[in-house]
Amino acid sequence: MAKHENINILEHCRPWLEAAIERSGGLNTWDEVVNGIAAGKMQLWPAERGCIITEIVVYHHTKCLHVFLAGGELDEILQMTENVKEWAKSQGCSFASFDGRFGWQKPLEKLGWKPHSITMHLEF
Repeated sequence: MAKHENINILEHCRPWLEAAIERSGGLNTWDEVVNGIAAGKMQLWPAERGCIITEIVVYHHTKCLHVFLAGGELDEILQMTENVKEWAKSQGCSFASFDGRFGWQKPLEKLGWKPHSITMHLEF
């Protein structure tokens, strides 16, 4: 894919991603996400009405595909899950993780996701 096509795809996804970045507490910036994708450290999964951003996290004995941004229409995002999962398996990942709003739990459980832990923040 040509560089200008990547820019067009990112711009198409930008409103969804910026909204997800804001809801996540601003842990990443738009520029950090763009640079992460350009460097190959993050993966962009675009669709007509939604997108997902992932990254592979390497632990001592396993790899995880971490979904850290998703935005757009819920049904579009859920439809992309199987392709993302298959790609992660081909990269040697043995599981996936996701941090998000509590509203994601019910639709993701229908796809086999299970609550594993709780993430809490203490601001200071």
